[in-house]
Amino acid sequence: MKNAMFVQTEIGQVGIAEDGAGITDVFVGDMPPPAGLELKETPLLLEAARQLAEYARGERQSFDLPLAPKGTAFEQSVWRELQRIPFGETRSYAQIAQAVGSPKGFRAVGRANGQNRIAIVIPCHRVIGADGKLTGFAGGLSVKEKLLAMEEKCKS
Repeated sequence: MKNAMFVQTEIGQVGIAEDGAGITDVFVGDMPPPAGLELKETPLLLEAARQLAEYARGERQSFDLPLAPKGTAFEQSVWRELQRIPFGETRSYAQIAQAVGSPKGFRAVGRANGQNRIAIVIPCHRVIGADGKLTGFAGGLSVKEKLLAMEEKCKS
């Protein structure tokens, strides 16, 4: 059973879930909440909500939360690489593939990006197409665009 709560931010309503060990899900926009949630505010969820609200206001550029992402070894390596993308910057799927040692694996990187359940904190929104265009984001491209615009504005 996961505990979850929702917080209203400048980027819209954000849902957060945790399993007692760490944050397991952050969902926004069109992202569906995971099954089996119990609405219950815990100290970890309250801290995550505080940090996400600060981020949405442009007051925070990184997160200090215990995370509990579930995925394959490859997905985990992609998610670690996503966390290395600096606030206000983007990388292409091909650049992430290169960084994780799979230079031709940009499609696999795209699939791993799509499996990321801890959006924003693991910043899959910072990955764009090789041509610089915005591509896939489970929360919707309008949310991705809003996140990137806010980071660009606040990165100084």
